[in-house]
Amino acid sequence: MNEEIKQLTELQVIDLEIAMFDAEINSEQDELAKRVEAFDERQASIIELKDKIEAAEAQRREFEAELSDEINRIKERQSKMMQVQTNREYQSLLKEIEDSKKNMKEKEEEIVSLMETSEANSKIMAEQENLTADEKMALDEESAKAKKQSAKIERKKKKIVKKRKAMAKHIDTAVLRNYDMLRTRRNGKAVVGVIKGVCQGCFMSIPPQHFNNILKGDRMLSCPICQRILFHDPETTEE
Repeated sequence: MNEEIKQLTELQVIDLEIAMFDAEINSEQDELAKRVEAFDERQASIIELKDKIEAAEAQRREFEAELSDEINRIKERQSKMMQVQTNREYQSLLKEIEDSKKNMKEKEEEIVSLMETSEANSKIMAEQENLTADEKMALDEESAKAKKQSAKIERKKKKIVKKRKAMAKHIDTAVLRNYDMLRTRRNGKAVVGVIKGVCQGCFMSIPPQHFNNILKGDRMLSCPICQRILFHDPETTEE
């Protein structure tokens, strides 16, 4: 195998290991982010319920004030009925009293409805707050655990990164730049083997003459389809 290709394959093993560490860290963070998002949604739900309860209470107080006004209006009309001189005035006051009683009944029904709604929302909010308290405790524990696990992975990654830097120093700058570009574009696989004339990166057949040149192993060659750097591994040679 060409010495540069050998160096790159060894480097790729390290890079894939680093990528694995990054994936583990991201997985920990993503899982924690989901838990935080669920917690935040529950908190928002509690705030929304609280706003609804406060709005219902404000509406109830407004209806109670209107109800009090209707009671006073009825008392006033009843007092006037004792002083009316004509039947027309009497009937007019009587109608006003009936209208006020009707309004009172509507207000009372609305007040009861608001109280029932507030009571139901208060019950739900209490349940949500209890769940939130438990979730907060679990979330804090999970956050501490994830932080500890990420730190552990970072320590392992740091050692590998140090090894990677030392290895990269021995590779030609242009070759390394091309390798890094391919690694970024090809999902971490910049160097792949050729088995039975097929590139193991894109799984397309390599032209016969190109494959013969790869078999010689005297220079660095790329796949004409995916541009990955190719090598022929004696351990996977055709039967």
